Amino acid sequence: MKTAYAYARFSSDNQREESIDAQLRAIREYCDREDIHVLRVFKDEAQSARTAKRPAFQELFGLIKE
Repeated sequence: MKTAYAYARFSSDNQREESIDAQLRAIREYCDREDIHVLRVFKDEAQSARTAKRPAFQELFGLIKE
């Protein structure tokens, strides 16, 4: 079985937690179909994609680099 990490974020205070929930639901549905086990979920709330200085993204990136 393949493994993966899931990452979701929303960019502003105008978006809601449901945005991340919907992203993660889509990721999990895909992984279920493709027999991929999600090892861990990372999420950043109200974080712009214009910068990589997002806490969960940095944690995920550091984990991958190991």
